[in-house]
Amino acid sequence: MIYLKSFTFPNADLEFDFILSIKRTCYDSYYPFRILSRNDLHRLDFDTVTILYGGNGSGKSTALNVIAEKAGITRDSIYNKTNFFPDYVKMCCMNVEEDISDNSRIITSDDVFDYMLNIRNLNEGIDWKREKLFNEYLEAKYSDFKMRSLDDYEQLKKVNSARRKTQSRFVRSELIDNVREYSNGESAFIYFTEKIKDNGLYLLDEPENSLSPKRQIELVKFIEESARFFGCQFIISTHSPFLLSMRGARIYNLDENPVTVKRWTELENVRTYFDFFKAHEKEFL
Repeated sequence: MIYLKSFTFPNADLEFDFILSIKRTCYDSYYPFRILSRNDLHRLDFDTVTILYGGNGSGKSTALNVIAEKAGITRDSIYNKTNFFPDYVKMCCMNVEEDISDNSRIITSDDVFDYMLNIRNLNEGIDWKREKLFNEYLEAKYSDFKMRSLDDYEQLKKVNSARRKTQSRFVRSELIDNVREYSNGESAFIYFTEKIKDNGLYLLDEPENSLSPKRQIELVKFIEESARFFGCQFIISTHSPFLLSMRGARIYNLDENPVTVKRWTELENVRTYFDFFKAHEKEFL
């Protein structure tokens, strides 16, 4: 499914005219002006999966944020818009093939990090509650409790449960949703699978962060299936060779001037991995 067909950013001449029109000279940064035009990035044409590749400072995250703002796409974490962000977004144009659904969203590294931090805080609460339940188990199991009224019914159930179960089974039954079973990588992967629904436009900013190579491969499969079978379109910023290898993806190299479409095997980051493993090939045999 193609929701967003193309997107145009202001070129260097338009940016120069705008900056020249600013009467005040107290600004030392006009971000996001002068970022994407630096490598002559003026237009992006999108496929079902489109990837923006580039090193730090190449503008790939800036491009995603600008597209998300122009399209009015849902986001969780706030980001630094600066005073000139609205002016820049007004100068951009987008060509939509299908109405962008309400399911659509931008997912950033901050979103995933905040989610994992919340899981960690929840785990700390679970650890505290687990210790409390250990004590409750011992008190219930070895008490000479006698039920005197209906007010004691809940305590009676707890005593009977403690006498029937081992300590670990008792605590597990009281802590049904123990999220400690998930590692950071598993939590990050679950975040993507929960947020990405059917029929939506999804902008993913370096989704490989916090994911192991194995989890990245699983994410690639999930994205490919979501695009192929469930009506999703993806625009992804990444330099992960696993995500860059995605079948049928259109890849823009933001490190080149002018920005051009490249095959994933032509990209410098991927070639570096290839040369490294090629040099150590005999050690794998």
